Amino acid sequence: MPALKEQLEIIKRGCEELLIEAELADRLKSGKPLRVKAGFDPTAPDLHLGHTVLINKLRQLQDLGHHIVFLIGDFTGMIGDPSGKNTTRPPLTRAEVERNAETYKAQVFKILDAGKTEVVYNSAWMDRLTSADMIRLAATHTVARMLERDDFGKRYKANQPIAIHEFLYPLVQGYDSVALKADLELGGTDQKFNLLMGRELQKHYGQPPQCILTMPLLEGLDGVNKMSKSLGNTIGITDSPHEIFGKLMSISDELMWRYIELLSFAPLATIRQWKQEVGAGRNPRDVKVGFAQEIVARFHDRAAAQDALADFETRFRQGEIPADISAVTVASGADGIAIANLLKEAGLTASTSEALRMIAQGGVKLDGEKVSDKALKLAKGAQVVAQVGKRKFARVTVG
Repeated sequence: MPALKEQLEIIKRGCEELLIEAELADRLKSGKPLRVKAGFDPTAPDLHLGHTVLINKLRQLQDLGHHIVFLIGDFTGMIGDPSGKNTTRPPLTRAEVERNAETYKAQVFKILDAGKTEVVYNSAWMDRLTSADMIRLAATHTVARMLERDDFGKRYKANQPIAIHEFLYPLVQGYDSVALKADLELGGTDQKFNLLMGRELQKHYGQPPQCILTMPLLEGLDGVNKMSKSLGNTIGITDSPHEIFGKLMSISDELMWRYIELLSFAPLATIRQWKQEVGAGRNPRDVKVGFAQEIVARFHDRAAAQDALADFETRFRQGEIPADISAVTVASGADGIAIANLLKEAGLTASTSEALRMIAQGGVKLDGEKVSDKALKLAKGAQVVAQVGKRKFARVTVG
């Protein structure tokens, strides 16, 4: 296994919170592979890139030599996870859960190494618990403790119904950690209460408490709300290569770095180098193209990634940019030129204020990609095709 410092850097990459780092460091020092647990309720048949944030982290841990336990919550899926919900979720039938679970496995093994992943179903131990066992499990926590959970507390204060079975969900998820003797559990930030429940129940049953790693909820294509099918801002991992590539190319340059940090398998040192190069004037589009190809290749193959790039170039660059556009050179200072000044000096806007207004309205593109960062600077020597609105183009060289 890599050295402790290197492991912790990889484990903490992109994470929201690690509890408790000192405990995890002690376990890593032992050299014994961690039992790493992540649970997924198969409530829908298709995964999107937001779901893969956790799965990517599992793969990073797997590459470090740790034992991955991929838990399919076929039992908890029939309860319905109340996390972040202001209404009771309708429970799924066993048949619906099993059908979705099979689809999940086919998709996650595009990321995880199937030969090194232990797949378990929590019905394997939960179905064996008697009603008396469930009562004893429920007796480990109070209603007051459950109401400390944010979504339950809000619903209680708003006089919205909370079904008794919903209180069982965090208890069952926590008991999964006991059954699996987990060293580390991963979950989204909305799962923190449930993850902490695992720690508490492991203590109750005489086990060393698991460490917890929470991962952020990935923003969708709108750059604001979390990726969600209901909001229509998702990139599905079963989408066509052209769809995945085009959607990734449409994200803002600022959001691109968050996607890369959470979804790319590029080393941290490589990402730091990319950021330095973009800061020095490299077109962020180049980085985005490479990242989009990586994601397409992961869920399809390299040939599909190349085809998607060629199709994108044809449809969004050659199809939109006229062949006879004028070429201009604009002067820059030692630290480059701001995008608003570039547009004004190139004759594409009458003023820098108009340039900033067009950027805010989404009417400015460089090399066919929408510009959203008003503070963007282009370095001396950069060459771009700048577009304002539908009809104003210029091939600009920064001198």
